[in-house]
Amino acid sequence: MNSHALADLQKTLTPHVPLSKSRLETMCLLLLGMIGARTVNLTHIATERPGRAKVASTYRRLQRFFQHVTLPDDWAVGLVVALIGRPKKWYLCLDRTNWKIGKADVNVLVLAVVTEKFRVPLMWTLLAHCGNSTTAQRIELMRRYLARFDASTVRMLLADREFIGQEWFAFLKEEGIPFVIRVKEEQIIRVDGRELSLRSWLSRCKGERGFTAVLPAKAGYPDLELHFGARRVKGGELLVVASSEPLRGSRILRYYRWRWFIECLFADSKTKGLNIEDTRLTFAHKLSMLIAITAIAIALLCRAAARHLGQKYPARKKHGYCERSWFRTGFDELRRRLRSCLNEPIVDKKVVVPRHLKLRVV
Repeated sequence: MNSHALADLQKTLTPHVPLSKSRLETMCLLLLGMIGARTVNLTHIATERPGRAKVASTYRRLQRFFQHVTLPDDWAVGLVVALIGRPKKWYLCLDRTNWKIGKADVNVLVLAVVTEKFRVPLMWTLLAHCGNSTTAQRIELMRRYLARFDASTVRMLLADREFIGQEWFAFLKEEGIPFVIRVKEEQIIRVDGRELSLRSWLSRCKGERGFTAVLPAKAGYPDLELHFGARRVKGGELLVVASSEPLRGSRILRYYRWRWFIECLFADSKTKGLNIEDTRLTFAHKLSMLIAITAIAIALLCRAAARHLGQKYPARKKHGYCERSWFRTGFDELRRRLRSCLNEPIVDKKVVVPRHLKLRVV
């Protein structure tokens, strides 16, 4: 890593992160170090620091950063949005990722933003237990989103079968958040006055099929009318997707394909990119800080890819998939700049955080 890159990033972040000069320099070292070393492990990041400082001294400095620095929840949201740019509407993907550090479980509920080019974590909740999230935890995460963004910014909320339930669907409809969520085959619906499971209703489904049905009232929540798209996938498994919007079944299924981008995001932050599972941090506030810095790093890589490609799109191979993703393009480009002696800027132009997303420290 060259010292010019470190100074350039520090100058960019100074107006937006309320830290002392020394702490902010350490944050920039973390950001660029995890990109250069391809890992969030502090031992490896310490070796990326330019200058004559000893590795052991730098390692202790990184440790002290996580020991003593505390920032408000969702402090990185404004920076992430400023780096990737804000379209009128975007897709939101909700999913959970988990791994183990020794015997300790790390379980993170992630709300990610997906555009035509980028996929970046926006907000997250560290769960104090292993396994699925609860409805209350999902609702609390979405309320944090709605406190900073209007519901009209959501083109579609996408999620898998873990994120279902009468209370959850009712909350999304009440808040005006359109959604496309996969449901289980055992889900009971009401069609033409009859109540039966989706498996029974779609027992003869072979191609794509669309229909409208009602989820019967449950646990004090009223009937919910939803629109469904269904088809058989490889192996004969039934794929059923529910939507709050009156769409054709084929279109609901096409929307649901965008959900896969959050799985790509998890791969980018893990083995295909920053290897976040290499961390040895286990305390929730330290892990949350690390995830926030990782989110800014991913947004920075996406911005570098956009600048490098301009109006072009990553080349596609014969099978139709991109030769390299936007993330990988930015990853390779930024790592090249960090090892270059040409003093190329890390951020191409001034970063402007929207006024309502600026960090306010009381």
